[in-house]
Amino acid sequence: MFQSLYLALQYLKFYKYRTLVLAFSLGVILFLPNGLQKLIHESEQRLMNRAKATPLLVGAKGSPTDLVINTLYFQQEEIETVNYHTAQQLNQSGLGISIPLYSVFTAQNFPIVGTTLEYFHFRKLSLLQGRNLSLLGECVIGATVAETLDLQPGDSLISSPQSFFDLAGVYPLKMKVVGVLAPSDSPDDQAVFTDLKTTWIIQGLGHGHQDMVKVEDPSLILEVDKNNIKANAKLYLYNEINEKNRNSFHFHGDMNTYPITSVIVVPHDQKSATLLRGRFVSGELPHQIAVPQQVVNHLLQSIFRIKQLFNAMFVLVGLATVCILGLILALSIRLRQEELLTFSILGSSKRKVAQMLSLEIIIVLVLSTCIAFSGYFLTGFFVEDFINLYVL
Repeated sequence: MFQSLYLALQYLKFYKYRTLVLAFSLGVILFLPNGLQKLIHESEQRLMNRAKATPLLVGAKGSPTDLVINTLYFQQEEIETVNYHTAQQLNQSGLGISIPLYSVFTAQNFPIVGTTLEYFHFRKLSLLQGRNLSLLGECVIGATVAETLDLQPGDSLISSPQSFFDLAGVYPLKMKVVGVLAPSDSPDDQAVFTDLKTTWIIQGLGHGHQDMVKVEDPSLILEVDKNNIKANAKLYLYNEINEKNRNSFHFHGDMNTYPITSVIVVPHDQKSATLLRGRFVSGELPHQIAVPQQVVNHLLQSIFRIKQLFNAMFVLVGLATVCILGLILALSIRLRQEELLTFSILGSSKRKVAQMLSLEIIIVLVLSTCIAFSGYFLTGFFVEDFINLYVL
């Protein structure tokens, strides 16, 4: 047995490149169906866990899938907004707690999420460094954002303009990082959190500028009446909120009409949830209400169809690989006739030769299995990328 094992190892070592190619090919075939199964299973678990933790979502009428993806996973889908008054109205209903969100803008490809402090309590997010939001123009960043951009409390982060040609719209705002969230293994790790007023300033609904009463350049003044001083487009608007200019920032119009993308509603109990859903179904409230668990469950059905398709392909590829492997072994034995004849002349039995050939195959299969297990282990590190590319 040991002699056969030694000869098998020496043969495979001599043809090491052929052995490695064969082992790698078989390893990939073994890995693909199992790796895909792991990706789908873990993706399903992560998506469903976040959906189950979010009881109800309220947003503008439209696609409930887009609403859930925007709110739960901060994918920047173009969805209709609702007024901030909607969140206040839901709070005043007495049926639950409402948490407004405004997720439209980005900062270096990471989503900016405007919300309230209740969101951090709701998601059970804790701080790794710094403190939570307290002033206008501050932001708290997720663990992935901090690591990728190498940021920590005290640094600054500038919001990204939606379009380089939008001269009168979104105004890049330099935000102060005051805290870094502890890793939560969720989309919150990849988000930049601010308060709603800060996102409204990015939107251009609020701004800060020098005191018009103390302005020294008369060309900046467009019109003066008893109550107001109107400035022209030459007036410089601050793009950073700090201690010196914070009091100059203000908003125009009624804040109740300002936009938010959605509202997370946490009902007090099951009865409250049923009553609230009934008000939307009856048309008493004008927007749509979605149950994230149901929406995500429907979304996952498409993944199962992809899985079935890939499984069928893997079966066909696996059969083809087995056939090719058999052909390679048959050709290898045919080419090794002189070598096997030498073993016979030296007194080796046919049983010993068969044992040596079998051990060669077993060693290749063991190497292939190790490669497959290595790939299976590494698959867990790419679940988030798989969700972003093929699910959301």
